[in-house]
Amino acid sequence: MRLSTITNWAYGATVLLTLASGTTMLFASGAEQRERAAVAQRASFDQLTSTLEEDVYRLTEQARGYVISGDPSHLVVYRREKEALRSVEDRIQHLKDAGANENELNALRQAIQWSDALSDEQDVAIKAAQAGDDKTARTILFGDEYGRELDRVAAQVNRFQYMLDHRTDTAVQGATDTARQWRTMSEIMLGVTALLFLCVLYFVLKQRILHPVVRLSDVVTRLAAQDFAAIPPDFPQVDEIGDMAQAIRIFRENGLERQRLEQERDVDRTMRDLLSRMTQRLQGCDSTADLVEVVRRFTPEITPDFPGRLYIHDIRRNMMLMACDWLDPRQSRSDFPASACWALRRGQIHKPRGGMVDIACEHLEGETAVPTICIPLAAQGESIGLLYFEQNREMDAEHLDRAEKYLEMLAENIGLALANLRLRDALREMAMADALTGLPNRRHFDAMFEALVDEAERNHAPLACLMVDIDHFKRFNDSYGHDAGDAVLRAVGAVLGDSLREQGFAFRLGGEEFVLLMPGFTLEQALTRSAQIQQRIRDLRVEHRGQELGPITASFGLAAWPDHGAAARLVTTADAALLRAKGEGRDQIMVATAREGLLPG
Repeated sequence: MRLSTITNWAYGATVLLTLASGTTMLFASGAEQRERAAVAQRASFDQLTSTLEEDVYRLTEQARGYVISGDPSHLVVYRREKEALRSVEDRIQHLKDAGANENELNALRQAIQWSDALSDEQDVAIKAAQAGDDKTARTILFGDEYGRELDRVAAQVNRFQYMLDHRTDTAVQGATDTARQWRTMSEIMLGVTALLFLCVLYFVLKQRILHPVVRLSDVVTRLAAQDFAAIPPDFPQVDEIGDMAQAIRIFRENGLERQRLEQERDVDRTMRDLLSRMTQRLQGCDSTADLVEVVRRFTPEITPDFPGRLYIHDIRRNMMLMACDWLDPRQSRSDFPASACWALRRGQIHKPRGGMVDIACEHLEGETAVPTICIPLAAQGESIGLLYFEQNREMDAEHLDRAEKYLEMLAENIGLALANLRLRDALREMAMADALTGLPNRRHFDAMFEALVDEAERNHAPLACLMVDIDHFKRFNDSYGHDAGDAVLRAVGAVLGDSLREQGFAFRLGGEEFVLLMPGFTLEQALTRSAQIQQRIRDLRVEHRGQELGPITASFGLAAWPDHGAAARLVTTADAALLRAKGEGRDQIMVATAREGLLPG
């Protein structure tokens, strides 16, 4: 019940009790007034009856005084007072108006009649005295019969007064009892009113208002201080306090929601800052190794709930090779063909989980104990890599959707950076490679030679240099045309490139001249490898427009560090050995001498 309803009921009950108490007080006052009226009536009757009795005695005294003394003044007084007496009905009417009942008036009538009979006897006695018959007059006024009649008048008056006293006492007692009852009822109602007021004060004001308001005030104070851990008390009653508690609960829920949104906003801002910093670092990467290091450092901070791996596509092997991992993923293999991943097949994110039927990727080992996410990295419609994630804890759908947005943004940034690196490498290779043979050109050779010399001297590791020149190359151009010469160059370049695929580097310096750098090769190892290359060139069979071009041979000049002098002069030393090989008949391998290593460049 609402407090306003309770208050209205209490107010109404208080008003009714107050009105009832006032009514009883009025009734009590009326009873007291009736009591006072009965007492006043009794006094009035006493006065009237006492006057009647006094009149009888006074007339008797005046009549007796005249009979005894013969003094006419007594007679004058007697006649004046007798004339002043009213008739019986007049006297009775006055008492009747005063409230005497019929029985009382009958008793009084008899007393007045006896009084009038005495008055007649007094007149007879006075007349006898006037006639000189004093004896008769005295016999009448002082005789026993006159005395008995006088006593009868007094007795009848006393009877009338007794009847009045009895009735008056009864009326006074009744009025007193009634007044006492009404006063008692009034006092009870006043007590009930006071008790009701106290109950309203205690139960409504204290129990239903004060205590709840104090508890709600504490919660409101804590909520105002952004302490949303404060839980509003539960007031299930349907009243104003319950409405306030419900409003505070709604305010707290709104505060918690706002706090949650602010936390999500802060997390989102932090994640975007991390992604921005990561993007800046990715843009500054000069190599794939730099990119892999950036991914390895930043990804666990951006996706702390998702262990994973970065795979990069190896074009030569057509395999996805793991470049780095974070947070210890367990299910995906370190390398696998691109066809083993559904994300790479379909070119879009693949996440088999939940109640929907889907197919797990083949690169996952064993049963998929946790949900996985595969996001392809593509550039111009070609898959260049893969981001693989494992979900290591249960998440609600909203949290998971938000996390997947970060994963997709992460994949987009990494894919873009990897594509840029690949484009940069491709452009570099185009600038540093020979267009005809595909081998690195002279510019690439100069940079690589300097780096290998520094590394060999720093690590005290051997380094070999093999200079190669195709024998009688001008003959192919003159006899078969430049296209035939280009075919010979491509064939020889392929032999040199395949011979050093695992160790060493092959370069085309220009024309029909090539050079091979073999880091870690001793002179003996380099000589063995040179012989193998020489034989493979001899075995070449090149056709041009359906015509075999004839045998192909080459001259070789070999130099090694530290056998043939300073490492920085290996090319010069090998070139001198090549000149000797060409001068001594071609199609042979000439090893440099120490003296050639000292020749000026």
